[in-house]
Amino acid sequence: MADADHQRQLAELVAVYPEADELASRFSAAGHELFLVGGTVRDTLLGGRSDGDLDLATSARPEQTERLLRGWVDRIWLTGARFGTVSAKRGTRTFEVTTFRSDSYQVGSRHPEVSFGDDITTDLSRRDFTCNAMAVDLVHRRFVDPFGGLADLRRGRLRTPLAAETSFGDDPLRMVRMARFAAVLDVEVDDEARKAATAMATELATISRERIRDELSKLIVAPAVARGLDLLCETGLADEFLPELPALRMEADPAHHHKDVYAHTLAVVAGCPAEDLVLRLAGLLHDIGKPATRRFASGGKVTFHHHEVVGARMARARLSELRYPKQTVEQVGQLVALHLRFHGYREQGWTDAAVRRYVRDAGSPDQLRRLNRLTRADVTTQNQRKADALGQAMDDLERRIVELQREEELSALRPPLDGHQIMEHLGVEPGPTVGRAYKYLLEARIERGPLSAEEGYALLDEWARDIS
Repeated sequence: MADADHQRQLAELVAVYPEADELASRFSAAGHELFLVGGTVRDTLLGGRSDGDLDLATSARPEQTERLLRGWVDRIWLTGARFGTVSAKRGTRTFEVTTFRSDSYQVGSRHPEVSFGDDITTDLSRRDFTCNAMAVDLVHRRFVDPFGGLADLRRGRLRTPLAAETSFGDDPLRMVRMARFAAVLDVEVDDEARKAATAMATELATISRERIRDELSKLIVAPAVARGLDLLCETGLADEFLPELPALRMEADPAHHHKDVYAHTLAVVAGCPAEDLVLRLAGLLHDIGKPATRRFASGGKVTFHHHEVVGARMARARLSELRYPKQTVEQVGQLVALHLRFHGYREQGWTDAAVRRYVRDAGSPDQLRRLNRLTRADVTTQNQRKADALGQAMDDLERRIVELQREEELSALRPPLDGHQIMEHLGVEPGPTVGRAYKYLLEARIERGPLSAEEGYALLDEWARDIS
């Protein structure tokens, strides 16, 4: 039971979500219990509130829940009813109302034998972590915390309600979720859970790539992302679905000196805006080509020639294996391939043509913004003078991009003639010749700046003579 302050806090929670209070009256009148459960309770105790779904647990069976919701909500979904969950929407609020569960798992099966329970304690015991196994009795306005979730939140500790081996055995994805919550809540994982995950890491082979992907995506945008990624590597979980990350912990050769690529990667990820999943994934994978390209040279120098090319190929393969959308795979791969491009600017400056090519290769304005942010995050040197110089160089490049954008509409970088004009002028049908001519004119536009149609036709005539 919580102390008086938290009792008041949880009582106020009911007022924060008046729809839940109103719904509780309907269930209570029908003789059923109704509890607010899961992340909503946890986040409220941490000082936040939910603007999305409300998860509720009830003694009512699904068919009874359906009857109680009809007439009160705008829409109902029964796709999860056989598992005990009735979904509904009222206004902008979505409700997931689930009958108390007391599931059991057969050894080797990831699908529970669904059985409905009769009490909230048994239901909460089947949840992943104690911080998610707290509930608010909406009928009697009391806080229910049978496994010490509140104390764990106060101590900054992540723990399973039942033995960790039992919890992870029921659903091995909980081991990845453990790392995700460590990153989201910035908490320590208790020793029992850490040891169990280390011993059971290979059980992830039974989990779909899509489910793992969804957990990784939530982890990668979390506030304490480095903590979560460290946990994945230390327990061996990353070896099962993201082996490129622990591979960055390359054994150092005492005769050579180079920065810790793994620590650098964690810093780059944390330096990317948390709201941009594509950018954070690019930060995570930008140097994964280094282990395969590392070479030791004389004088203690270490090289990673073309690691961006190798890394882009590896990033696309890994994200595809994790079933990320094709657009995400290509966007991340492109950023990894281009992440070193800026360093040529810092070393020798660029012509306007080089700036145009940089913008063209980045693609969309969003990708250009991401590339510049990744470049800035990639500067993790402790040498302040060097860091300042790199920052000033990027400031200068972005200024020049803005100037050229204003003068030349770089975001719509096109040759002076389109495909139809090329075909009509050359008297050719659609085919490779048109593509080559278009590319030639686009390169001329990048090198020379804006061109008129007349200049385009003159260049096209010159090109046609050269290839004839």
